[in-house]
Amino acid sequence: MVDDNDKLAQRLRRHALRAAGAAQARARQGHSRFKAYLLRYPPAQRAVLIVLWGMAALLALLLLYVLILIPLTPGISDLRQARSAQASVLVSSDGKQLATFEQGLQERVRLDQVSPHVVKALVATEDHRFYDHHGIDFRRSVGAVLYTLKGDSQGGSTITQQLARNMFPEEIGRSRNLNRKLKEMITAIKIEATYTKDEILEAYLNTVPFLYNTFGIEMAARTYFDKPAARLDILESATLVGMLKGTKYYNPVTNAERSVQRRNVVLGQMLKHGVINEARFKALKKRPLRLHFERQPERGGTDSHFSSFVRKWMIQWADENDYNLQLDGLVVQTTLDSGLQQAALRAVARQGDALQAIADVEWSQPGLSYTSSTSAYAGMHHAINPFEYFWKSKRGLLDAFIRETPEFKQAVEDGEAARDALKRLKSDRKFMAELRAAKTRLETGFVAIDPQTGEVKAWVGSRDFRRDQYDHVAQAARQPGSTFKPIVYGAALEKGMSPERPYVDAVLDIKAGDGKVWRPTDMSGSSGNRMTLREGLVYSKNTITAQVMQDVGLPGIIQLARDLGIKDSALDSVPSLALGTSPVTLLEMVSAYSTIAAQGEYRPPVFVKRITDRDGKVIAEFGGEAPRRAMSNESAVTLIDMMRGVINRGTGTGVRYRFGITADVAGKTGTTQKNADGWFILMHPNLVAGAWVGFNDNRVAMRSNYWGQGGHNAILVVGDFFKAALESGKVDPRAVFPGAPKPAPVQEDEQPVEVEEQPGELYEGGIAPAEPVLDEPVEVEGIDEAIEVIQEPPPPDPQRQFDPVEVPQPQSIEPLEN
Repeated sequence: MVDDNDKLAQRLRRHALRAAGAAQARARQGHSRFKAYLLRYPPAQRAVLIVLWGMAALLALLLLYVLILIPLTPGISDLRQARSAQASVLVSSDGKQLATFEQGLQERVRLDQVSPHVVKALVATEDHRFYDHHGIDFRRSVGAVLYTLKGDSQGGSTITQQLARNMFPEEIGRSRNLNRKLKEMITAIKIEATYTKDEILEAYLNTVPFLYNTFGIEMAARTYFDKPAARLDILESATLVGMLKGTKYYNPVTNAERSVQRRNVVLGQMLKHGVINEARFKALKKRPLRLHFERQPERGGTDSHFSSFVRKWMIQWADENDYNLQLDGLVVQTTLDSGLQQAALRAVARQGDALQAIADVEWSQPGLSYTSSTSAYAGMHHAINPFEYFWKSKRGLLDAFIRETPEFKQAVEDGEAARDALKRLKSDRKFMAELRAAKTRLETGFVAIDPQTGEVKAWVGSRDFRRDQYDHVAQAARQPGSTFKPIVYGAALEKGMSPERPYVDAVLDIKAGDGKVWRPTDMSGSSGNRMTLREGLVYSKNTITAQVMQDVGLPGIIQLARDLGIKDSALDSVPSLALGTSPVTLLEMVSAYSTIAAQGEYRPPVFVKRITDRDGKVIAEFGGEAPRRAMSNESAVTLIDMMRGVINRGTGTGVRYRFGITADVAGKTGTTQKNADGWFILMHPNLVAGAWVGFNDNRVAMRSNYWGQGGHNAILVVGDFFKAALESGKVDPRAVFPGAPKPAPVQEDEQPVEVEEQPGELYEGGIAPAEPVLDEPVEVEGIDEAIEVIQEPPPPDPQRQFDPVEVPQPQSIEPLEN
């Protein structure tokens, strides 16, 4: 049997060999006949024939491929109809729509509404035989190939081909290959058969992208030159046309010199093709770039500060990844939790209104008596003229406000005398009413982050996005006051210091690197007694914090701040940094506290979880990276415990007795000079939330020291939010930080001893001025101006006696009304 199989295999091999031999013989015969045929001709003719036959074969294959592609490209009916574009959308983590990109920056205009300079510059630069071809300029295409082979890459696309890409980016594709080029050419021929030349130019100019989510020449003219397209002059037209070669590379906002060079190339093309003469070209190319950049409104009716922030981020992402947010139908899933966002919006609205009423009432009359009841102010509000006393007592400040307005500056620029402009504007009742209202509108920012993922769960940038688009979460940088102190104490723990390390509550001289001497004090005075490092943070003592800062050193504090999450704001390397004098954003501070809450693991804030295309395919995902260790687990757990003391017996007790929050939480309050900024940040194992309260202009502030404290103003917003988050189950009330003691029940009507926090002072010689009269606060323009510096301080008085610290009691505290 085996022998039979072997014989069969041998026969098959012989047949295969014979077949292969026959094929080779036929090939040799064919080659011989072809060779004999070629040998009839001289060598030169033989070479020509070979090349021609090769080209013919390639052309035949190309023609066959083109015939296959024709039905795969957009048809005439597609060109005649409006393309069914689908706008990209932003959705919350639970799928609720937040905003869309359907309000993209595009306004279609007719060709006769576009400056002739634009059309002439476009045709001369992009396609000077535009009126002579039928969609494809074969001469230019061949030239582009030859130049590219020489190493000088050039584009060979006509305006019609570029329009094809703009109209049908998905159908034609984005890859730089022959397939895309052929589709583009076929579609261009179809466009030429459907539209007139003017219609093609009009469609092109209305669809071409110009960065900053702007599409079309009209929005580009408004964005870069603050004028309609019809009024663009020749230089402005050449600048915009020059951007078409590479909008990002030739962006006049970020690359002015490069943009001017490209503009002059466009002018050179206009000279070459007879649009301008030599003399005008030489004169024009010497002129500087004059932009009037004004980013156009990019929000729809449902926009918020969060969606506006993500929108800007998405515009950059789309530019870098070659997506069209208006047409590509992307679904951008953000990290925002719609339930927590609603709780944040309600807290900001409710407590913002309450604090506005307090400010209105307290600044309405010369005399001042305060209560800790928010409802009392609400009851008085209808009978007062808000801020009446403020404006009467600060007439010089009012004049300063007027001089800073665009209306005043424009009037002076137009030749009106400053005194006359000031008088005229002061007599304009509508103008003055709007100015006063804007300056005295209390604002707040709020943000909440999941410390375990870095995902932003709630974000409110102001009390009303429609009235104030200025974002007090990521845009506004304000002095954090004592909310910065945990970073100082965290650096001390990282250096090995014990939380029970003793310090003396006394005013000391601190010598800065430049030889200046600083003397930090507390407005409540210094006791001269020993206090532990832990107590220094719990009671927010400036004297203790300053000594801790000396022992740790500024470099260590700044480095820890950076590691925790304060990445972008400048941190001044001066002693007062420890008291929170360097402005930071709320987002940075809450991110830093989130790192502490995550036991020292830093995760950057995450705003977008994933991006999918219109068919649901995931094209990008974000977050999920391994965290980076910013501080040791042991130090973070100890710091959390110290900040737990701030809530249980320090300056943050209001979050418990006003809102009845019994969960394991830790946090810190913050207040800056003249009550300009109130801060409160609260940490829970599942969520970290922080709020800032103040006025956009820090020359306006809460009047009474009580309501000027972060432990009384910003704490209302955070407490209101956290109460709702706990009651709704969004935050687990049973979750605890490591080493948490069993929480004692706290009743909303308890009246605990309340530690008031006032901004620290750095006085010359350590001598504090007289206690300010409550109804007329000391005029200090921010914390930096309350810092006095001396070169040679007098020696300290060894006989100085220290008064004990007096802890003020709150007046008639009542639970917050829901």
